Amino acid sequence: MTPLADTASAGRNAADLSAYALDLLRPEWLFGLILLPALWALYRRSLVDFDRGQRIASLVVRSAVVVLLVLALAGLTLLRPTDERYVAFVVDESLSVGRADGADRVRTFLEAVGEPPAGTEAVVLPFAAEVGEPVSLAEYLAPPEEATPGGAPPRGDGEPDSTQEDDERLRGTDIAAAIRTALAAAPPDKVRRVVLLSDGNETAGDAVAAALAQAGRGGTGAGRGDRIDAVPLPTREEPEVAVSEVLVPAQVARGEPFFVEVAVDANHADEATVEVFRGPLKVVSQRETLEPGENRFRFRQTVERDRLAEYTVRISGAKQDALVDNNAATGLVYAAGKPRALLIDSAPDAARSFVWALGEEDVEVDVRPPRGVPEDVADLQNYEVVLLGNVPATDLSSRQMEVMRTYVRDLGGGLIMLGGDQSFGLGGYYRSVLEEVLPVRSDFEKEKEKPSLAMVLVIDKSGSMGGMKMELAKDAAVAAVELLGPKDQLGVVAFDGSPTWVADVRPASDSVALSNGIASIAAGGGTNLHPAMTEARDALRRAAAKLKHVIVLTDGRSAPGDFDGVTRDLVADRVTVSTVGVGEGADMNLLEQIARTGGGRSYFTDDPGNIPQIFAKETITASKSAINEEPFVPQVIRPTAALNGVDMETAPFLLGYVVTRPKATAEVILGTETGDPLLAWWRYGLGWSVAFTSDAGPRWAAEWLPWEGFGPFWAQILRHTMRKGGGTGSTVQMARTGDTVRLTLDAADPAGGWRNDATTEVTVIDPALGSRTVPARQTAPGRYEAEFEAPEDGAYHAEIVQTVDGRVVARQSRGVTVGYPEELRLRPTNETLLKAVASAGGGTFDPAPAAVFAPDDATAPDPLPLWPDLLATALALWLLDVALRRVDVPALWSRLRT
Repeated sequence: MTPLADTASAGRNAADLSAYALDLLRPEWLFGLILLPALWALYRRSLVDFDRGQRIASLVVRSAVVVLLVLALAGLTLLRPTDERYVAFVVDESLSVGRADGADRVRTFLEAVGEPPAGTEAVVLPFAAEVGEPVSLAEYLAPPEEATPGGAPPRGDGEPDSTQEDDERLRGTDIAAAIRTALAAAPPDKVRRVVLLSDGNETAGDAVAAALAQAGRGGTGAGRGDRIDAVPLPTREEPEVAVSEVLVPAQVARGEPFFVEVAVDANHADEATVEVFRGPLKVVSQRETLEPGENRFRFRQTVERDRLAEYTVRISGAKQDALVDNNAATGLVYAAGKPRALLIDSAPDAARSFVWALGEEDVEVDVRPPRGVPEDVADLQNYEVVLLGNVPATDLSSRQMEVMRTYVRDLGGGLIMLGGDQSFGLGGYYRSVLEEVLPVRSDFEKEKEKPSLAMVLVIDKSGSMGGMKMELAKDAAVAAVELLGPKDQLGVVAFDGSPTWVADVRPASDSVALSNGIASIAAGGGTNLHPAMTEARDALRRAAAKLKHVIVLTDGRSAPGDFDGVTRDLVADRVTVSTVGVGEGADMNLLEQIARTGGGRSYFTDDPGNIPQIFAKETITASKSAINEEPFVPQVIRPTAALNGVDMETAPFLLGYVVTRPKATAEVILGTETGDPLLAWWRYGLGWSVAFTSDAGPRWAAEWLPWEGFGPFWAQILRHTMRKGGGTGSTVQMARTGDTVRLTLDAADPAGGWRNDATTEVTVIDPALGSRTVPARQTAPGRYEAEFEAPEDGAYHAEIVQTVDGRVVARQSRGVTVGYPEELRLRPTNETLLKAVASAGGGTFDPAPAAVFAPDDATAPDPLPLWPDLLATALALWLLDVALRRVDVPALWSRLRT
């Protein structure tokens, strides 16, 4: 045994008796002592004629039995002092710690600590954003060939272990979680010691608070000898430059000059090119000299058109730069000015008259084709309202539709869908994300005079169609059943190597049988399309319907067959054929040829999520029941202030519209002569959604274009739908610290005073389009504050809404961008935090290795349960009590004496 162990053993043997204590694990059982008065009452009423002294002795013994049983049930425990220790070396392995120098410092310190003495357990707990599994000190320091399976590899080689490990190191540093885990893993009957080895640059949690709560400063460790020491580690020393901050004003007026201020950190002298981008446009490129430390540069800018300008600053061309991930950062600027609208139209040239009329009404309109639909919220934030012209859902991705829904629901934007032969149901919007937003439905009851339709769906069920593609194809087929009228017919033939009728051609009103058959489709097998098309041809020859149509869906290449012949047979039978290719494996040459010969349409999508929209579009197009092209005069159904000054009595004829149905809570403002909705709107989330089922171009609105009310009508509809501001005089600041963003609103009323006691809510949109609402609390006159977590990279948009007595009085949009992880910032070792952790934990900052296992007077309670002894004593006393109640002791004693 070492002298240090001898000293520790002597300390345990000489433990002060005053350190012993008793504890009750279940003190509620002490209520059992109320049995004692009952025992004493029975003693007074007892008819036993034994000697009084014997009866008192029995009472005392019986009372002692009750007390002992109650104490055993209450968990009486003896707390004995022990100086046995559990020492956890908590090692920071995050990316901010120098890979080589930090690992060398850890290994040198741990080797200098030496082997733990007898009675001491020592483990190493590595951590970064998450805490790893503990390993013994000896195992951690063992050479690679001696490390046991599952143990930690030796640190300090300076080489990355794996991409997965680097990802973990990159995610952050949570010192607080590491401290809590280390203390929680310690046995309760040992003195707990934590030795934190870190650079102190935490990116999550509160290490000082964790040390206070867990290490005997008013937390669970109160009364123990627990301690937390802190050992500083060096940060990365590789040559590095990084963009640490981009400072821009939260809001400016359009055309107002402002400065983009850039902070670039460097740990060595260097040169770099600083580039500033506004969106995709490069506006600044300068070569700058960098000094060690922080370097600041300012660039004068203005925002002329955008409502939201995203300024990204990048540095490049440094002579020495170990990491490139931290070479860019972004700031967001909101600009107030003239309202802007975005028009998405498949034929932009046809919208010229519409755009010109709105410009005359002082509404600025940008026109884009469908491929220009924004795929992120930041782009849509430049507009107060978005108009969808004659754009089919099949031209929009799932992401684009989700972005538009978020824009309306959570950011208060406006959406208007115009009619056309590629919009509403004809555009395939049935059961889409955008149909949820719109105030009208794309399904409808077919008119009796419309021709009946017989349709067959030919669906590939080969092995490559497994998973999500198969499920979406089945969903699309079920949606087709829902869109058909009661006189229409539908059949579904699925094919792999051979065709299988999962639902014979039958009336669409037999929806249960059709849906059950569709649900039974399971993927597996090869791909042979020709026999399935032959089956569809033969079935439609037997069907009685004025219109007949086939939709073919496949994701692969079919076995050879006479496709031209079977398609021509279908055409001869007056059957049209459309095709859908899914994914790069689809034989689009064949599918396009079939659609061309069959007089239908050919679609290709690499997003299986588009399949339901394609099927819906095809079903409604084939049924020829969604368009009414008979001239009509709009009818005012519900007067509205939004059309004040527009004389609808003088409105000319419209030449057609798309048939839809209004949703239950929608307001129908204008209707057709047949009662179908023409103009309908409703509030969706924070914004407005409008449906105008005719168009604003030369096909159906040719008579409206020269009408003097055309421009005012549309300008007022747009202004009704637009997102409302109302934040004049108010300022918003957003500051990010770690993963937390603090929003501060200083709200002024129209008179210039502070707006107090307003209900203020902040709707936050994260980069994945998730939304959450955070209440803001008033902290000073006119000042409201809110906090939200922003753990992921990307732009976070906040819609701030203030209400007074249920009425919206102000609404503003702001945003903040989360760039590269905090681990990639250039920062020195945070000795201030490490000293605070050591002080809060009752330990030492930068202790000598020899002091870690040095003996001291610290003890921990070692619990010894007393219930076995209590029960044994109670049993012995119970036997004595039985004897005292059955035997006359004085008489027995007298007989024994004689």
